[in-house]
Amino acid sequence: MTSENEAAVSAAVAKLYDTYPFPPEPLIDEPPPGYNWRWYWPTAYNFCTGRLPETEQVRILDAGCGSGVGTEYLVHLNPQAQVTGIDLSAGTLKVARERCQRSGADRVTFQNLSIYDVDQIAGQFDLINCVGVLHHMPDPIKGIQSLAAKVAPGGLLHIFVYAALGRWEISLMQEAIAMLQGENRGDYRDGVSVGRQLFEALPENNRIVKRDKERWALENHQDECFADMYVHPQEVDYTIDTLFELIDASGLEFVGFSNPQYWSLERLIAKAPDVMERAQKLDRRAQYRLIELLDPELTHYEFFLARPPLLCMDWSDDQRLLAAYPTLTPCLSGWPSRSFFNADYQLIQVSDSEYEFLQACEASAGKKETVADVLAKSPLELSEVRSLQSRQLILLEPSE
Repeated sequence: MTSENEAAVSAAVAKLYDTYPFPPEPLIDEPPPGYNWRWYWPTAYNFCTGRLPETEQVRILDAGCGSGVGTEYLVHLNPQAQVTGIDLSAGTLKVARERCQRSGADRVTFQNLSIYDVDQIAGQFDLINCVGVLHHMPDPIKGIQSLAAKVAPGGLLHIFVYAALGRWEISLMQEAIAMLQGENRGDYRDGVSVGRQLFEALPENNRIVKRDKERWALENHQDECFADMYVHPQEVDYTIDTLFELIDASGLEFVGFSNPQYWSLERLIAKAPDVMERAQKLDRRAQYRLIELLDPELTHYEFFLARPPLLCMDWSDDQRLLAAYPTLTPCLSGWPSRSFFNADYQLIQVSDSEYEFLQACEASAGKKETVADVLAKSPLELSEVRSLQSRQLILLEPSE
């Protein structure tokens, strides 16, 4: 049952996105460029389990799909999947439908539906994508619980929510604009106008201005992005402590953050062995909190939850690894080369032997060749094969 306050906030959010459909990426008459491995079922599943999924014929829900930018990728990256997109803004959904129609993403069904009402859709989903939505809901816990109920056993929920520490300057400007709008709050075009005037008037060395120029200026020249960032009627920014309150309320298992490099203690305090030893005695959540305190640049959390049983694979057994079927991940840019961009668009280099092994994996696609078969043509140490798998450069399918 939706309360009057929830209904009012949801209506205000819908009005914002009817006024400024978001994200404002241009519509194109071809598949979108690049990739996001979190939206490609095999790589997302591999990240969470260490193995390829048993099938790519899955159901995917884009919860709070907005103008369909993520939905379009979900359809094109997962050609065997059934994709559904829902959003509470009818105006934004109109853009999403046109976007997917123009790019040929025709295996998608859209519904003008709140996440609170996702139970109106029959069945469960293998992958639910919820990016940039829960933090704009009047009751995020109710929202995540609604989504959790739709995750199939062994399925994944991918979430993106805002982090408070890295968005501190944004929150200050949001409050300032709201104060100056007064009774005009809710007139989003007026809010954008007030915000633009503030940025023009503030000194160049102002902390809010400097932060915007450093991180957001390329996006915020578009009114849609500016409104979403500075004039939003509802926003909840999280810290690790409040984030895990949200996660615990879902009843699902926390699998991990999809940017594990940020969550490395070694990255920050490896040069202080005594401090490192103390930090390693903290429980995992306290370690996460310590990391964000020491490096408060993080503007959002992006992570996976799962409904058990999740079939995770341990590749420490040599015979199991040798019998597995390797596949070159499709989420690479600049391949084939010894220097290319990985799934996170980070430039990496591989050795000559790793390059030959990756080429052999690519050539063996569809032939059901095992790691042992590929090693016969391009020898590597098994530890190097494990390294390629852990870096998501190859995906492994168990033979049993």
